[in-house]
Amino acid sequence: MIQNAWLIPLLPVVAFILIIFMFRPYRLLSALTAVISMFGSLVISIGVLYQTVTDPSISMSSPVEIAVPWLEVPGLTLEMGLLIDPLTGVMLFVVTFIAFLVMVYSMGYMSHDPGYSRFFAYLSLFTFSMLGLVVANNFFQMFVFWELVGLCSYLLIGFWFHKNSASEANKKAFITNRVADFGFLIGILMIFFHFGTFNFIELGVAVQGFANIGLLTIIALLIFVGPMGKSGQFPLHVWLPDAMEGPTPVSALIHAATMVAAGVYLLARSFSIFYAAPESLVVIAYIGGFTAFFAATIAITQNDFKRILAFSTLSQLGYMVMAIGVGSISAAMFHLTTHAFFKALLFLGAGSVIHALHEKQNIWEMGGLSKKMPITTWTFVIGSLALAGVFPLAGFWSKDEILVATKYAAFGGTGLWWLATITAFLTAFYMFRLIFVAFFSPAKPENHPHESPVSMALPLIILGFLSIFAGFIGSPLVENGFSNWIYFGEPHAPIFKWSLAVKSTAVAFAGMTLAWLIYHKQVVSAEAIKNRLKPIYTLLYNKYYIDELYQLFFDKVVYNIGNLFNWGDKNIIDGIADGKAALIKAIGEKVRLIQTGNMQNYAFVIFTAIAIFVLLTTGFGLGGAQ
Repeated sequence: MIQNAWLIPLLPVVAFILIIFMFRPYRLLSALTAVISMFGSLVISIGVLYQTVTDPSISMSSPVEIAVPWLEVPGLTLEMGLLIDPLTGVMLFVVTFIAFLVMVYSMGYMSHDPGYSRFFAYLSLFTFSMLGLVVANNFFQMFVFWELVGLCSYLLIGFWFHKNSASEANKKAFITNRVADFGFLIGILMIFFHFGTFNFIELGVAVQGFANIGLLTIIALLIFVGPMGKSGQFPLHVWLPDAMEGPTPVSALIHAATMVAAGVYLLARSFSIFYAAPESLVVIAYIGGFTAFFAATIAITQNDFKRILAFSTLSQLGYMVMAIGVGSISAAMFHLTTHAFFKALLFLGAGSVIHALHEKQNIWEMGGLSKKMPITTWTFVIGSLALAGVFPLAGFWSKDEILVATKYAAFGGTGLWWLATITAFLTAFYMFRLIFVAFFSPAKPENHPHESPVSMALPLIILGFLSIFAGFIGSPLVENGFSNWIYFGEPHAPIFKWSLAVKSTAVAFAGMTLAWLIYHKQVVSAEAIKNRLKPIYTLLYNKYYIDELYQLFFDKVVYNIGNLFNWGDKNIIDGIADGKAALIKAIGEKVRLIQTGNMQNYAFVIFTAIAIFVLLTTGFGLGGAQ
């Protein structure tokens, strides 16, 4: 099946071309083209995944590489190719599976949207870009598709471009990621300058003998700036919550399997560079741990349904990045995989609710949904339990592996473990705050919710099933499971500590119980707590004023620096050029005075000029003779 892997990204881009140039006037045909092409990619991805995890000749240390020259000039050869190993296989399956379900769901969710065909075209292009990134065998190819992913996110976040908020959000996402990608690009160019190759396999060998660890650390951190933007790590996280302005299926795809997953995937794919520069891993671990905690503290105060989920994504991405930082790409990718299932479930569940309530997103305007929307409610509860890390759901196994990795890390173990554990408590609290307020509070008489159609409900059920059982592929109960597929160095069995597992589950139940007491039983008034902790609540609700600080920085610093350069350009650069022109013009004006048309005047000027010339040359000559 690996020989057909090139078809996986090809099918969606063919669908995009067909929809844009042929099928756009035909809504149903456009949707079916996208869905069928994605199903084809999914089938091939399943075959590739099966072969990569069952064929002993294919592993992380012995991948299959297929490459052809793309551009050849003296001193430079750029390749376009495929790199197939278990990491690729898992990621291809996750992307195609989630994209397929999102497309099926979108057939119902977007059914009345005038941009229906355009939406499916953009989804196909988005998925093609992500799949091209996943199979890339070198940094150059990855960067091309990395930028395409950014372009597609711009198109989809701003899909409803008639909304000013959507237009602002897609510009914010695009600009923030361009800042991050500038650092990423510099890192890639430095790699080529010092190692002479973009190829991942060749770089993995070359960095092992590289003596200048300081330089390699700088390169590694520049590479990391790219994932900081794509995967929303502090302080480049600000675009991700605003990305909620796009249609909800887009949010599910971005947050579960495409754009934000790209950063973590890049870190795993190029881990050999970071491993050779251990100081960079310390930075990565602490940025990831801080982002996880930071985003969770904001989520506990938010009232917008989708924004709560957005901050939960930031937090979970922080977990994954922290796992990379402590050296466990297996734990990071395992959590990325399980997270894709339950986060897609949660976002599609959110879309089901918003669709039923005619675009309402404030959780305090909801209530009583459990009776009217049982499928949405209970699948959403399953997704929330998985996100909270409750045994034995999928999130429990993957989050527990990250907690173990942080506990026994070579540096910062206890501190990072406590940070991750507190974040787990906050995660359970804010998710069940959302559930008790939106689903189990008294119904609002003005609302008339209804369960979603089959095209929307079926993906929820499938994802709910995977949110329960997908974690077992990486549990100690399964031999040759996930940690034997994806690893760095040598394969290993997952480390399972019952003591840590019990603690993490107890922490999750503590968060759920606190949410139940405050928001369901109302033993303590949520309003009273908010008033008592007003300064802290205000700080968290306003997201630590990071957006305002950025706005202030650009308004007061960047704008004034721009004005200073503008003044210098006009008064110094242009002044010099204009001054030269004025001087030449003045000389010309004086010379023009002798152009009288009188032959006697011209003869006098010529005679005078000759006399001066002879006098000067003769004088200098006499001086030299003496």
